[in-house]
Amino acid sequence: MSEVDFGAMRAAMVASQLRTSDVNDDAVIAAMASVPREDYVPAARRSTAYVDRPIPLENGQVMNPPLVTGRLLTLAQVRPGDKVLLLGDVTGYTAALLAKIGAQATVVSENAKPSGLPASVQWSKSNPAKGKAKDAPYDVILIEGAVPEFPAALASQLADGGKVALGLVERGVTRLCSGRKALETVGFVSHYDMDMAVLPGFESKSAAFVF
Repeated sequence: MSEVDFGAMRAAMVASQLRTSDVNDDAVIAAMASVPREDYVPAARRSTAYVDRPIPLENGQVMNPPLVTGRLLTLAQVRPGDKVLLLGDVTGYTAALLAKIGAQATVVSENAKPSGLPASVQWSKSNPAKGKAKDAPYDVILIEGAVPEFPAALASQLADGGKVALGLVERGVTRLCSGRKALETVGFVSHYDMDMAVLPGFESKSAAFVF
């Protein structure tokens, strides 16, 4: 059996999945073209690392398709030096992408920190819905999962003018949304209807503000 050419698969992902679907941020494209996604999936599923569908993980969780990750990062408009709070990363792949972009990534996940991540990534095994207040404020908050709302506890950790990207669930439909904080309020704009992994721990207490 011939060896899998992951480099060619990565290039094909960028060309056919990302560039054709509004993932047009040069920094995001460069990161996803260079970070080996196959290193962040179970060994038995490495050959499916670049397929445009969710990848089941050994712990019963799910890794989002590449397009979901690419669109979230594009909507977040992450720039080098940004202080980013990443919530719900289950494999470390998105954290590695943020590090490649040059962001200062703080991850809160229910999973333990994977091996092989850049030393610049700070990882806490905790409830993502609570964020990490002691290191706030953040320039960007990125939620890598579908949630019913953006909690007030997280809004308080976002810097004024800070950005958010996440999947908001409304009447059973998940929409990728971006938001920005102004005058202590975070308003959201809906961009795409997409399937993505539901992130546990984000119980709805009030309706999210989407316009």
